[in-house]
Amino acid sequence: MLHYRTFSAIYSEMSPDAPRDPAFDAQDDPAPPESPAPGVASSTGEKPAEAPGGLPSPLPDVTTGLPAHLEPLADRARDYFRASSAENTRRAYGADWRHYTAWCRRQALDPLPPDVQTIGLYITACAAGKAGPKPDAVSTIERRLSALSWQFRQRGLVFDRQDRHVATVLAGIRRTHGRPPVKKEAVLPEDVIAMLETFDRGALRGLRDRAMLLVGFAGGLRRSEVVGLDVGPEQTEDGSGWIEILKDGMAVTLRGKTGWREVEIGRGSSDATCPVVALQTWLKLARIGHGPLFRRVREGGKDVGPDRLTDKQVARLVKAAALAAGVRPDLPEGDRKGKFAGHSLRAGLASSAEVDERYVQKQLGHASAEQTRGYQRRRDRFRVNLTKAAGL
Repeated sequence: MLHYRTFSAIYSEMSPDAPRDPAFDAQDDPAPPESPAPGVASSTGEKPAEAPGGLPSPLPDVTTGLPAHLEPLADRARDYFRASSAENTRRAYGADWRHYTAWCRRQALDPLPPDVQTIGLYITACAAGKAGPKPDAVSTIERRLSALSWQFRQRGLVFDRQDRHVATVLAGIRRTHGRPPVKKEAVLPEDVIAMLETFDRGALRGLRDRAMLLVGFAGGLRRSEVVGLDVGPEQTEDGSGWIEILKDGMAVTLRGKTGWREVEIGRGSSDATCPVVALQTWLKLARIGHGPLFRRVREGGKDVGPDRLTDKQVARLVKAAALAAGVRPDLPEGDRKGKFAGHSLRAGLASSAEVDERYVQKQLGHASAEQTRGYQRRRDRFRVNLTKAAGL
């Protein structure tokens, strides 16, 4: 069995943003991190070693203590750690862990082992604006708790989220500060058509953006799913799915949290709005036959690089195209800027597809019809008038 410190080193080397045990932490932020509170011991019962300047000592290279024949397995373990969760999840959980440990240091509290009273005070501070520059939203606090639960599990530590010191405080926070979720505006088919007209059909970047928008909308894909697609299976280590172009459409295989699923994208009613035609055009003119589907366009738009786009670029694309196309002109300009993002594509498909709800649910990969209904945003909100239908 690998020693705990060896396990921690493997875990800590997953990525620069991976959260770490404060007892073994190295400086991983541009600004120097706060020193542990004086006299506060680590979870091992020992005070963390000090490096010059009073900062925690760098992570020791404990993997060198492994027998040589086990080092390849340690390398493979690191790969599996990276593959165990999405990069965005690791980044968010890492930021939440640093937020919690920084608050603990300021309060002269030890973040490890988990203490339900400490965590109850922490979420109270988050809600009251005492753990940061402003109060956290309820959804943010819930995410921070999920991050802490995950962190403790990785260390083999028990944290009872249902303990009254945490659960009851969280229930009170929800009742006091809970607000309806702020949802992104859906882009409907007529919006998508208008957005397509904002792209330059004679430029590689314009062709790529057309394909991304149409594939994302017709597939009801998350932004990470759009940029995670490859031309074929098992072509890249960071890919999360691939496509297969068929006579009547395109099959998209996606890796999700609970396993693999397949999404079918049919051909459009015309080539101008067909996601399959748009994708084929992009792949042909960009000369992409292997690897990531959607890549950076460089050298003034004349060349396509090997690098995969990030999911944030999908959000920026949808927002910029919606604003340029004048979607929702009835809203003030300031409000329109915050209304659109990558999620607008999934919400748009759920809101506009006039088919049995179960087909939309399957396309979006939802576990329940109720979850799918949460994505539906109809602008004709009173299309079904129950008041009149009741005879009033």
